[in-house]
Amino acid sequence: MPLAQKQHTPELPELTVSPSSNPEADRLFTAECMAFLATLQARFGDARDALLRERRLQKGKTPGFLEHTASVRETEWQAEALPECLQDRRVEITGPVDAKTVINALNCEAQVFMADFEDSTAPTWENLLAGQVALSHAVKGDLTWSPENGPRETPAYRLNPEHTALLMVRPRGLHLPERNVQLNGAPMSGLLFDLGMFAFHNARTLAAKQRGPFFYIPKLQSYAEAEWINAVLGHIESTLGLFPGQIKVTVLIETLPAA
Repeated sequence: MPLAQKQHTPELPELTVSPSSNPEADRLFTAECMAFLATLQARFGDARDALLRERRLQKGKTPGFLEHTASVRETEWQAEALPECLQDRRVEITGPVDAKTVINALNCEAQVFMADFEDSTAPTWENLLAGQVALSHAVKGDLTWSPENGPRETPAYRLNPEHTALLMVRPRGLHLPERNVQLNGAPMSGLLFDLGMFAFHNARTLAAKQRGPFFYIPKLQSYAEAEWINAVLGHIESTLGLFPGQIKVTVLIETLPAA
């Protein structure tokens, strides 16, 4: 697949992005967004690769707790209080990031909708970009959808102007690359791409509404990986002018090493 949309600055390596058939998706890749993504990958990509190598080294070994983290397990500690909008999460639903599903999910009576860029979304380039476009419109409140071949009188799907479920976004796992975005010829982390694109275009708006940004982080396997994603989130907050701790995440414990 040919590569396009090159971004050059004296400080940053070269970032290349595959073209898409979606003009609205292409418009997401502003010069500022390209620089933001390039910085994310340049700053955190090597550490991600090291964490994945450590996963391979651990294969076949019996998992257990580490001695040098004993103080964390043995010490009483408490996290900061959650924002009011995260206090009630009795009903949460999840689904892919296509516009129709996003509208239906946000309009339902669940407290939370997890927009899933991994397990319930086929990770084609067009699907991923269409999802970013849909979520950007959902955050702005102007997302609509109409069937391409439906009758003219078919009403468009629209977001409920009175109430929508709280939006939480699940990027892809640490292990998955995004080959349609490359830094110096190497694929970008799928997690960094999904997280970075959504945060760049939506974090400030959500923060102003006191509705996020909130994420699900899947498939972590160690405290070192949790420290890595915490550093990523801190960088995003600082770069986008959010206060420390503005981003909240739910960590999915779905691997034996993580448990």
